Amino acid sequence: MISDEKYILVTTFRRDGTPVKTPTWVVALDSGNLGFYTSSQSGKAKRLAHTDRVTIQPCDARGRVKPGSESVDATARLVEGSDLDDIRTRLVAKYGLATKVAKVWGTAAPLLKGKRMPYADRGVVITLAA
Repeated sequence: MISDEKYILVTTFRRDGTPVKTPTWVVALDSGNLGFYTSSQSGKAKRLAHTDRVTIQPCDARGRVKPGSESVDATARLVEGSDLDDIRTRLVAKYGLATKVAKVWGTAAPLLKGKRMPYADRGVVITLAA
């Protein structure tokens, strides 16, 4: 199952249709959906605000797709509140200490560039196409 993968390549689409690929952690959610979190200021969140179309595919941490795997069409929606809390809880259970390290880096890196960017303040729920 794709939810068992450590990373998936999530492809979102710009307004002009240009694909943007990003490796992300992933967890299984209820009803067969998948989830991950992101910043409300991230490119992913901005692209998802105008189109829910995504594709997903197993990959490694650098976004190199897994040999023999295929891209799957899906839709994605941004969530907050209890849905985000559920995703966060499941990600911490699956990835453990790595989530703490990622939070430190994800909070510090924008500051080093002189930017303020919230860390993981939006969840993303992915529904696979039927």
